[in-house]
Formats: sequence, C-alpha cells, structure tokens
Amino acid sequence: MRDDREKQGGAALFSCFSFQDKFGSRLKCSENVCFSDRGSLKGESMEPLIRVVDMCKIYNPGENEVRALDHVNLEIFQGEFVAIIGQSGSGKSTFMNMLGCLDVPTSGEYFLNGTDVSTMADNDLSEVRNREIGFIFQGFNLIPNLTAVENVELPLIYRGIDKKTRRQLAMESLHMVGLDKRVHHKPNEMSGGQQQRVAIARAIAAKPPVILADEPTGNLDSASSREILSILKDMHKNGRTVILITHDNGIADQARRVVRIMDGKIESDILNENFKE
Repeated sequence: MRDDREKQGGAALFSCFSFQDKFGSRLKCSENVCFSDRGSLKGESMEPLIRVVDMCKIYNPGENEVRALDHVNLEIFQGEFVAIIGQSGSGKSTFMNMLGCLDVPTSGEYFLNGTDVSTMADNDLSEVRNREIGFIFQGFNLIPNLTAVENVELPLIYRGIDKKTRRQLAMESLHMVGLDKRVHHKPNEMSGGQQQRVAIARAIAAKPPVILADEPTGNLDSASSREILSILKDMHKNGRTVILITHDNGIADQARRVVRIMDGKIESDILNENFKE
C-alpha cells in the first residue's frame, strides 16, 4: 500500500508541512497599497497577516538567563517579501521559530492571520502551523525513495486530500518551479538546486498564506541560488507572502523589505531601494 508506506516515510516531516482548507486561485496583492515609513505593505482596510507585539523569549530564566528576543514588535502584510537578517546569536533563528509556530514566546503576543497563537498548546499550534505556513529549509528534507511528485504529494496525503486532487496540486506546483520533466525522478537523480525546487513545490502545493524560507540557498552553488531566489521573487510577484531568513546581506538584498535583528532586538526595518522584481 503506497499511501501507508508514504505516511510512514514522511512522519518525521509532517509537523512542519503546511496546508490550507480551500484550494482557490493564487492570492493577488491589493491594488490600493502603499509603504509606510517602516516599510510595511498597507492597504486602506488591510489587517496585518502577521503581528508581533512586545515579544520576548527567555531561556534559562534567572541568574544565567539568555534573552534571545527582547520586546520585538513587527507587522507583515499580505503579499510582502520580507528578509529577516542577523548574524549567529542575533536572535534570528529564535524569531523564525516563533513566526513558524515551532515555539511560543515567554511573553508578548503573536497574531497569525488574526489568531493569537502565542499561548496555544502544542496540538493547537501544530494545526495552525500546518494550515498557515509553508516551510522551505536549508536542508531539502526529501524522502529518498520517493519521486519528486510523491514528495510533493506527501503532506497532502496527511491532509486527507484525495489522490486525484493531490496529484493535480503536486503537478501544478512542480510546473511552477520548472520541474515538469523531473516529476518521476528521485532525489539522488537531481541536482541540489532541483531538490530545493522540489522542496519549494512541496511548501506551496496547498497554497498556504505564508511561505517561510530558512536559509534556502545555504547548501547551493551560486547559479542554483539565483534560481531559487528568482522563484521566491516570482511567488511574491504573484501575491504570496514570503519571509526569507538569512545571515547574508546579498541574499537579504533580494527582498522588498529588510528587517535586521541584533541582540534580540529589531535594529532596523527598511524598504529596500535596490529591490528589482
């Protein structure tokens, strides 16, 4: 039974996959938008897709505590392409875990698509994560014995989507990342850049509101990196909300808006004047 085998093979990855209940057309950006002084994409009646209020994350509370996030405030609106940049120890990875609903803050609030997720129990947080966020990681996290289309279908199986629909969604996603001719290839038959494109197709197959890309070019050569960044730009151009986590200024410069974190605080939040569609 293929479905049973696929479920067993992908169990460890399931908690980070993202789905959405309705499979409509791709989101389009609001026509009435402008950037505020802080660089946020705002429409006259738009609410932020992501709103972080006075967020703190403290490890080892007490005498030897580490304040990884220190009263962070941030808003991200639908259709934005935002890079969050910081060096090792800046709090960047901790903030990514918060935004991705992989952890909860010590204090403060986090509203994702209108829902306060900052105090949710693990099971509830997992449901929100799987519904609202598509993850792209530095490691491709593909199942070696599955083909490209089967890897993309895997999270859709867990979602309970019927075979015909999930194949259609998987093929559509692979087409979007330019892998029409690689759908039946296994990971060891593809280059690193192609494997990362499969991972992107897997992240977007169920059309989640947020794409969270954590150092997506970290294991790639320069040519493959350019391909992946071009795909992320295309996703932004088509109205998706893309959040790119990186330590690299050159990579961050590909985003429309750049948020810099240092010592657990937002040091700057600016509109990227060098951004090119």
